[in-house]
Amino acid sequence: MAVNKCIKYLLFFFNLLFWISGCIILGVSIYLKVSKDGNKITDESLPGIDLMIAIGVIIMVLGFLGCCGAIRENRCMLLLFFISLLIIFILLLAAGILGAVEEKKVKDWVKERLEKFTPLSDQPAEVKEDLELLQAELKCCGLVNGPSDWKPVPDSCRCNATDTDCNGNGVYSTPCSTRIISLMEQHMEVVIGIAFAIAILLIFGMVFAMILYCQIGRKGEATTTNA
Repeated sequence: MAVNKCIKYLLFFFNLLFWISGCIILGVSIYLKVSKDGNKITDESLPGIDLMIAIGVIIMVLGFLGCCGAIRENRCMLLLFFISLLIIFILLLAAGILGAVEEKKVKDWVKERLEKFTPLSDQPAEVKEDLELLQAELKCCGLVNGPSDWKPVPDSCRCNATDTDCNGNGVYSTPCSTRIISLMEQHMEVVIGIAFAIAILLIFGMVFAMILYCQIGRKGEATTTNA
């Protein structure tokens, strides 16, 4: 029995695109990592850059395994590729379930990460500067407890009396940790959509890999029988 060329090359091009996307993710992530524009506060609460680097490396390795396994008709590589995709799919599913069920714990985890920067008076100047930039952008004051995190309160906390979040002292009353968590919630739908698209791609990759794996096995059995 011959190997289906259509499935073989579909799997090859699927993994080629997979590998290229991994290269792009890795390149962009490294650039952001070494960039001097990174904010220490958001890096600590949302350590997404390191996660993106890891994802980029994993995707590159999987893409390479899938490409080689498909074009060389190597059952070992295809099996490793299938198992890896299955593990990632299970982890993605588990992360989605935990994220939905343990939403409060995720919020508490973010706050715990940010509490390490308090009291702000003990932090280096660069941390304070990063927080002030964040305050001006998100219209918040302080990190975890609000304006009381600062001594004295900086100008970036000042607000107009017309602002709904402005307290009697003319500063924002909402801490920045609340704003960061709110941003996470607003973008959750986008994250879920991306995760769903990745899950669909993983399923297609596993199906193509297993079909090709079985066809190569049948081809080998037929060759041995004829010999």
